Amino acid sequence: MKSYDHTLRYTVDKPEVVTTDMLDPIEYAYQSKRDIVITISQPEFTSVCPMTGLPDFGTINIRYTPDQFIVELKSLKYYLLQFRNVGMFYEHVSNRILDDLVTVLKPKFMEVTGDFTSRGGLTTNVCARYEATS
Repeated sequence: MKSYDHTLRYTVDKPEVVTTDMLDPIEYAYQSKRDIVITISQPEFTSVCPMTGLPDFGTINIRYTPDQFIVELKSLKYYLLQFRNVGMFYEHVSNRILDDLVTVLKPKFMEVTGDFTSRGGLTTNVCARYEATS
């Protein structure tokens, strides 16, 4: 893989800077009554291309069925903002967000879709899914 390090004029963060510390799981009070589907959309998601450092823009959609916990939205916003200067491919971003949220919330089902804006005439939509096993 070709390196573009010599063209970067600013620092591209590594994925390790993203933590789940700020995510705040809240008890789902209706867990014994019914299942629901929660859909959250972040239309201003940004990260950077790990090859070039150029900004990547997109919408992150999170769809899930909670078990015991739901996510507090401000904490989710701060979690997602951590990706702003992180160099990650689209496919890795969607999977990383899914893995982190599943670890914290332990949902029955979760789907994270990254719908990224056009680059070079190509658009990319990445959907990663998790389903709890009985």
